[in-house]
Amino acid sequence: MAISLEYVVKETSGNLWRNRLMSLAAILTISVSLALAGAALLLKQGVSVATSQWKGGVQLLIFMQPNATTAQTGAISKQLNALPEIKSFTYVNQAQSYQEFKRLMANSPDLLHSVTESQIPPSFRVVLKNPNDAPSVGSLFQQQVGVRNVNFNRSAINTMLRVTSIMQLVIVALAVILLISAAVLILNVIRVAIFSRRREVAVMKLVGATNWFIRVPFMLEGLAQGLIGALVAALAVIGIQTLFHYAVSHFQISILSNFLVSSHDVLMTELVVVLMGILVGTGGSALAVRRYLEV
Repeated sequence: MAISLEYVVKETSGNLWRNRLMSLAAILTISVSLALAGAALLLKQGVSVATSQWKGGVQLLIFMQPNATTAQTGAISKQLNALPEIKSFTYVNQAQSYQEFKRLMANSPDLLHSVTESQIPPSFRVVLKNPNDAPSVGSLFQQQVGVRNVNFNRSAINTMLRVTSIMQLVIVALAVILLISAAVLILNVIRVAIFSRRREVAVMKLVGATNWFIRVPFMLEGLAQGLIGALVAALAVIGIQTLFHYAVSHFQISILSNFLVSSHDVLMTELVVVLMGILVGTGGSALAVRRYLEV
């Protein structure tokens, strides 16, 4: 018996409508779980973008004494020029450092008024060829005459990586739990549909219907639930990305701009989300058909 497209569409939509409450629950569960999975993927890509930028521009900060002499500053500059580990460096004098200090402390007027320009240390901002060289290079300047202290942000990057890794694990674990729940819900929806049509299935077998003629509408029902849930999740992921872009641009949160991902990355995330929805829907319905449909 040939499978008619009209018959398949009619039977699939009919099954979805008859079990609409359970189908809606399955779709919503898939949507939430895949939205979380998509958010986790975007977070991973954002962290990858940010760390690649930071790793390529790790700054070794050499703070000079506020009263450092021109000779002392020149000696540090000459030594930086001679080191092969140094990619580039810039010198920020007291006036520039004080202007930067005022911008950073604009919301703390008490602290701002208690510090004068003469108290602000000038600094060398060094970009390394390899960020892992920061401790060894920094140690060369720690005891130099005229140097106040040496800082580098490697520990901050490592802390950020640890925190985001934990966040990703939590989000992915929650998404996996919800995806399993969605697959079980789809399985139950298909099981109820099979049970409610058991007599019709028996009649179809008697008149010569093939196994696939009977199975396809049930399997497409699960596929439809997974696809609809995935599309809703894809819209949610786009909404999350749009909201993040708006927050960065509107509130001028410059530090978060490092986490912005490209449109290509967002598109690939959307494709993964849709594919996962199709796999979950098809897998749940196929398991239900194999277990509960006797043909």
